[in-house]
Amino acid sequence: MTFDLVIVGSGPAGMQAARQAADFGLKVAIIDEQHQAGGQIYRNISKASARQLDVLGPDYRAGQKLVDDLADELITHITVATVWKVQKTGFVYFTRNGKADHVQGRHLLLATGALERACPLPGWTRPGVMTVGAAQILMKSGGLVPNNAILVGSGPLLYLMAVQMLAASCKPKAMLETQSLSSLRSALPLLPKGFAGWSMLMKGASYLTKLQWAGVKRYKAVEEISLHGEEQDGANGIAKHVCFTHKGQRKKLKADIFLLHQGVVPNTQISRSLGLTHDWQNDQVCFTPHIDEFGRTSCFNIHNAGDGAGIGGAYVAALEGALAVLDIAHDLGKIDQTERDAKAKSLFRKRRDALAARPFLDRLYAPPLGWRLPQDKTIVCRCEEVTAGDIRSYVALGCTGPNQTKAFGRSGMGPCQGRYCGLVVSDILAHETGQSQQEVGSYRIRAPIKPVTIAELASLDPGE
Repeated sequence: MTFDLVIVGSGPAGMQAARQAADFGLKVAIIDEQHQAGGQIYRNISKASARQLDVLGPDYRAGQKLVDDLADELITHITVATVWKVQKTGFVYFTRNGKADHVQGRHLLLATGALERACPLPGWTRPGVMTVGAAQILMKSGGLVPNNAILVGSGPLLYLMAVQMLAASCKPKAMLETQSLSSLRSALPLLPKGFAGWSMLMKGASYLTKLQWAGVKRYKAVEEISLHGEEQDGANGIAKHVCFTHKGQRKKLKADIFLLHQGVVPNTQISRSLGLTHDWQNDQVCFTPHIDEFGRTSCFNIHNAGDGAGIGGAYVAALEGALAVLDIAHDLGKIDQTERDAKAKSLFRKRRDALAARPFLDRLYAPPLGWRLPQDKTIVCRCEEVTAGDIRSYVALGCTGPNQTKAFGRSGMGPCQGRYCGLVVSDILAHETGQSQQEVGSYRIRAPIKPVTIAELASLDPGE
C-alpha cells in the first residue's frame, strides 16, 4: 500500500488536499480516526439531522461539499484508524478493527488540526465540568445540547457555542469571560489591519448581538475562578457551582454543567514525534511546527497544513491544504515551478486576508496568566494527577525541562501523552527557571503516539 501522498487527518485541510491531489493525478490515502470525514469542525456532517444543521449553523454545513469531494477512485479513505507511529521515510502505522497496519507515502501531509488549550482551574477535573469542544462533539455526534450551563473562559468558540445553544432553545445561564479592559486596550492598535478580515469581525459582532438580544448574562474580566461541589461529596464530587471575582466582589453561581474554554492550540504530537523543528509563538501562546509558505516542514517530504501548523480556522486550513498540494505536485513533477507559483498567488492573498484579524483576536483573547500558571494545588496532568505545585517542587530539586518532569513525577506519561498538560508544564517551568518557553522546550514524543495493545502490535508481519 504505497501512495504518492499520505494525509493524516480529514478536517478541512486534509480533505481539500486530498481533492486537489487527486485532480493532479496523485494516488492519495487519507487516514481518519473517525467514522466519517470532517475532522472536529465538520464532525458527523454527513449524518447530521436537519435540526442539528439548523443549530450548528451555515459554517458547519459548508463542510458537506468537502466531504462529497472525497469520492474519487484515486482517494483511499481509511476510516476508524488510530495513527500511533509515523516515520520520516513515509511509513504511517495505525490500528484499525483490532489490528495494526501501515501505508507508505512518497510525501506526507500532517493535517492533525487543533486541541483545546488545557483549563487548569481549581475543580476542573470534577464531574459536571467539560470543555466547550467536548460539548460541541456531543452536539455534532449525538444531538445533545447542554442545559442550565455556565460558560467560562474566552475566545470566539465560546460565543459560537452560546449562540448554538440559543438556537437549540438551551439558553446559557451565564457567561464568565476572562478578557479584560486591559486586553482590549492591548489589542486595539491591531484592529485597523484586522479590518481586511472584516467578515470574521462581523461574524463575531453578530454573535454578541444575538447574546445581547437573548438577555444572556455576561460577567466580563472575571478572575479567581474555581469550581465546587457540595461539601459532603468531597473533592471529587459533582461540580454544583462556580466561584469567581467580578469588579472586586466575590460571586457564586449554581448550574448543572460548566463549559470551559480558553482557545485552541495546534496538535503537534506527530510532528514532535518526528523530531521536526518547532517554534514558540508569543502571539498564539503555543508551539507551532517550523514551516515555509507552502507548509513544508524541516523534513523535505513532510508538509503540515491547517490548525496543526498554527491556528487560522477552517477556511484558512482548506487554503493551506491546497497550497501544500501545489508544492507536493511540483516535487513529484506534475507541475513546474511557474505553474505552482501562479496557482498559489490567489491562495496566498486569500489566506492573508483571512488571517488579517487573527493578531487582534489573539491579543484580545490571550489566555490569562492565572490559567497558564495555576495554583499549587491545581491538577495540571490529569492522567497522572500531578499538580502545579508538584512541577514547581521539581524545579527546586534541579528539574529544568519538561522531559525531566517525567522522571521526577510522571507528568505527561499517561494515555494522552502530554497533549493537554504539555503547554502548562512548559509555562510553569519557564516562569520558575527564568527561561523562555523556547529554551524550556516541550515534551519529547515517542511512538506509540496513542495507546496500542500487544495484540495489535502482534498482528503486524514479523518483519515489521
